Amino acid sequence: MWNALMWGAISASAVVLGALAALFLNIKKRYIGWIMAFGVGTLIGAAAFELLGDALEDGGLMATAIGFAAGSLVYTVFDLLISRRGGSNRKRSGKDTSGSQAAGEADQSGLGIFAGTVMDAIPESIMLGASLLAGKGVSVVLVVSIFVSNIPEGLSSTVGLQKNNYSRGKIFVMWGSVLLVSALASMGGYLFLEQLPLEMKAAIGAFAGGGIIAMLCSTMMPEAFEEGGPLVGFIASMGLLTAILLDTLS
Repeated sequence: MWNALMWGAISASAVVLGALAALFLNIKKRYIGWIMAFGVGTLIGAAAFELLGDALEDGGLMATAIGFAAGSLVYTVFDLLISRRGGSNRKRSGKDTSGSQAAGEADQSGLGIFAGTVMDAIPESIMLGASLLAGKGVSVVLVVSIFVSNIPEGLSSTVGLQKNNYSRGKIFVMWGSVLLVSALASMGGYLFLEQLPLEMKAAIGAFAGGGIIAMLCSTMMPEAFEEGGPLVGFIASMGLLTAILLDTLS
């Protein structure tokens, strides 16, 4: 249980590192896009090998298909709701709203960024904790993919929050909250899934995989290409190759 809490916190700490980099370093947008593209590739691999692969093996095709479709749909519905509250650009650093929004609208956008980031983190963290149930230790593929993808998220989102006039202190409180929620979600995934039958675990794993893939397509992929250019296709491919190698060697 405590290992799940620890690994959830470690993977989510990358958001704080990304925020620190945005606050104190001048990092070019294309580098952020390249890191994000690599994270996209590793997360695709993690979702395919660690979540869907295990779901198919443990629960069969029907449970996997239903769980995956449901996860994609639920994430999309929540993403639409949060986007209407100002969270559509939570992974984007280029949109400057400070000069064109009223204070209340800027606050709403900042809260949308925060809510969207929490929503993105929960399925990843739950399955990170659940990966410990196999008794073979934490999934290296999941830890690496989540950690790498969280760095550019912290970078881009922090720049967006700064443009919405959020202070450094308030930004740190928000990302600290994301870290705490991720750690608790990881521990919750371990405790909750431990009590379920194998087929239900498989369906929930596929559900998380569907949510992650929907998140990648709606937020990280567009932002990576917008900031990193055509090179992101190759970098994402190398991220996927890295996930394959980690999965094979672990």
